[in-house]
Amino acid sequence: MRVAIVTESFVPSANGVTTSVLRVLDHLAARGHEALVVCPGPAPERYAGFPVREVPSFSYRGFRAGMPSPTLARHLDGFAPDVLHAAAPFALGAQALMTARRRGIPTVAVFQTDVAGFARKYGLSATAPGIWRWLRTVHSHADITLAPSTATLRDLAVAGIGRTAWWGRGVDAETYHPRHRTSEEGRALRRRLLGDGRMLVGYVGRLAPEKRVERLAALPPEDVRIVVVGDGPSRDALRERLPGATFLGRLDGEELARAYAVLDAFVHTGTHETFGQTLQEAMASGVPVVAPAAGGPLDVVADGETGYLYASEDDAALAGAVRLLAADPARRARMGEAGRRRVLPRSWTALGDALLGHYAAVIDLAEARAARLVASFERPVAG
Repeated sequence: MRVAIVTESFVPSANGVTTSVLRVLDHLAARGHEALVVCPGPAPERYAGFPVREVPSFSYRGFRAGMPSPTLARHLDGFAPDVLHAAAPFALGAQALMTARRRGIPTVAVFQTDVAGFARKYGLSATAPGIWRWLRTVHSHADITLAPSTATLRDLAVAGIGRTAWWGRGVDAETYHPRHRTSEEGRALRRRLLGDGRMLVGYVGRLAPEKRVERLAALPPEDVRIVVVGDGPSRDALRERLPGATFLGRLDGEELARAYAVLDAFVHTGTHETFGQTLQEAMASGVPVVAPAAGGPLDVVADGETGYLYASEDDAALAGAVRLLAADPARRARMGEAGRRRVLPRSWTALGDALLGHYAAVIDLAEARAARLVASFERPVAG
């Protein structure tokens, strides 16, 4: 199978869209398929043995955004894909879906970013209805739209976006593992971060307004030490709002896995997550999680079993959930174990195979459409 992946984000950008695209490419390579990546530049020339092609782009609030241009069509025509995968389509992905429709290429769109919700957080609430109208237009050109949570599927239905199905996110439970907590490096990191505090609470992710990391200021300083992992446009402002926190910057690989594992609790603060990949990574690391009862976390977190869900706009409820964990180390241990058991079946291999099934289904659908069209031309005219 020849798969063209057109993505609004790719390395070196670190976010949920990039992560899922990388895992899809890894799976395509492991299963022996061919792939092409088209993305905003700058980007590496290859990934997992597959060529990566850049399109013109610009920066906005720390994001690299691809601009529609004739370059995209040339890349697609040169590759001649069997199926097009549009990752979080908005601008570049919209052009890709429309181009594929004109060329009769089957398409799968993956909805990953609540763009309208982010617009509201950036003070652009008036644009949200227009954004949803645009998203309806974009996704109307896809043969199927895949969403990562039941809450997102409901949002898409309310917005009038049809032909949808669930496709979740996997987690690397071997990399994100509780063993890092008891390793020599893990124990040293924990001693350095915890100091004389009672509990180590962390956040991992992009530091941007829509993530609302400043809400960590509501946590009881007598109970916790705060650790923030990540980077982004809000970094300097957050250092001022959270003067007692330790900022580790962006981490990857084993360093990131170790940072998760040494925590006593993981707290997520944003309320517009279509999934919540960092929650899964924390759970795989054996760490209980606290997250808003909205969007993707509703599917990820078993409230009272693997952590707590709090009323999404209630900072006092957030702090109360952390206090419950601070007061009961045995509860933290139970929830951490339960969280790891919950995510162990969610491998990228299983989800990658499910995605290949969606690819095959839209290819079959396109072939059936073509056969009907041919038959309509061959049908004898009466009289």
